Amino acid sequence: MTEKILDRGGADESALAPSGGVRREKIEALEREIQKLPQVDCPVWHYFAPGLYARKMLIRKGTALTGAVHKTEHLCLISGDITVTTDEGVKRITDAHAVLSSKPGAKRAGYAYEDTYWTTVHATCETDLDRLVSELTESQSSELLGGIDNLQAINNRLEGKS
Repeated sequence: MTEKILDRGGADESALAPSGGVRREKIEALEREIQKLPQVDCPVWHYFAPGLYARKMLIRKGTALTGAVHKTEHLCLISGDITVTTDEGVKRITDAHAVLSSKPGAKRAGYAYEDTYWTTVHATCETDLDRLVSELTESQSSELLGGIDNLQAINNRLEGKS
């Protein structure tokens, strides 16, 4: 399935959304294929305000990726050109200021046609990054974006971001 996304330069909507909503097992199968590929650098920035945490990630042009499963409802602010799975199916977002509401348990897959900024905004008072991963997602820090060797996690550690 990854080959279809990468070779065609876009998402194979029939593979990801056979009947409206995208089935999690399809996204997890895609994730397993993506993990076999060289991992890419997706820089991350963290922002805090009283009762709020925002995590902004740059998804580089040509990147196929999957997201963590989140435990809480939150907002996603998107700027760029990306095809992404949603609760309603697969959508191409080309808006400079798109906003999605993400429900608990959602797992997303996407393909960036151009550099895309994806920001999640969460209601929380937590500021410790490792605790935030545990509080907000079903993942551990070492599992995100390809595991312990992923470039995003390494760069975050080197820059003191996690």
